Amino acid sequence: MSDLQERAQALDTADELAPLRELFTLDDTVYLDGNSLGALPRHVPARLQEVLTREWGELRIRSWDESGWWTAPERIGDRIAPLVGAAAGQIVVGDSTSVNVFKAVVAATRLAPEGRDEILVDADTFPTDGYLAESAARMTGHRIVPVAPADVPDALGPRTAAALLNHVDYRSGRLHDLPGLTAAVHAAGGIAVWDLCHSAGALPVGLDAHGVDLAVGCTYKYLNGGPGSPAYLYVAARHQAAFDSPLPGWTSHADPFAMTPGYTPADGAVKGRVGTPDILSMLALEASLDVWDGVGIEAVRAKSLALTDFFLECVAAYVPQGRVTSVTPAAHAERGSQVALRCEGAEPVMAALIARGVVGDLRRPDVLRFGFTPLYVGFADAERAARALADVLAAPAA
Repeated sequence: MSDLQERAQALDTADELAPLRELFTLDDTVYLDGNSLGALPRHVPARLQEVLTREWGELRIRSWDESGWWTAPERIGDRIAPLVGAAAGQIVVGDSTSVNVFKAVVAATRLAPEGRDEILVDADTFPTDGYLAESAARMTGHRIVPVAPADVPDALGPRTAAALLNHVDYRSGRLHDLPGLTAAVHAAGGIAVWDLCHSAGALPVGLDAHGVDLAVGCTYKYLNGGPGSPAYLYVAARHQAAFDSPLPGWTSHADPFAMTPGYTPADGAVKGRVGTPDILSMLALEASLDVWDGVGIEAVRAKSLALTDFFLECVAAYVPQGRVTSVTPAAHAERGSQVALRCEGAEPVMAALIARGVVGDLRRPDVLRFGFTPLYVGFADAERAARALADVLAAPAA
């Protein structure tokens, strides 16, 4: 056993989060793609079976009341809230991240002071965020200003209505300065909208503490809600009275079953609802969140940094110099919970890794991505993945 293997074993033995791995359905594969799709918590299938057979199969429509279906979007939102540093009553679950981005950007322009006509957008944002922001700008008469997050303070001004930013860059894993950038947007008089897809469940966010106005995020990555699980929308309490959704659906009506032609919005985060909740995936998400009971996000962050540090150390030790280059920042304050390595021939390299039982993913043309989910990834996984990468790169080309 190598020194690094021995260290991995010792680190796993001392890891206070290690027992959580048993809560998930996993095998001998090293699964480093939880930043795209989290692993299945073991108890979720039984919960879904109960929903299907009793709540839907027996109670049928009575379950909207008797099984709590109707209030699920707010109830589950309150369970997500502690993971992103929000008090109860500010998060509603439902729709996709894309739909919630659209709601948030349009609502931000309506919350902004009159006369402002610019929406700043992270120039390297996940494509859908950019597409939707551009559509929102066309609809509201605003102008899109693409800008790198580091340059946001210099790009802000009296014309800034809102800024849509990513907490963690999906390609590189770079963690952006949410507190500092939010403060800069506010100092310019704008509204700060954050996409938390690659940070929620992996590191502290602090929405309330840092005065974020609006935020959106998915639940199928580090929150392990399952493929296509519903996203969420955060509306800070101070904005809820003025929050004006561009999608005023019937379930966000103050009296939805009155079926009146005129729209009167409900109070609070319920304004963020649109149509009938997607109950099956929503209740699967609710069950998945049980794995977080008693888990502190600070402990998750500490393990995430230790895991990514150790993986980078193993890569440096095993992989021949010059074959890969990390594009993920070394500084902890600038790192999310993934490691992105630039590698020539990334696509066949990742295919070979998967064939060896190490599952990550890639971003074309040349970036290998390895996501570290601290609830179920261990240090032995990190060492094995680095060793497999070295083997693949040492193998003769086919």
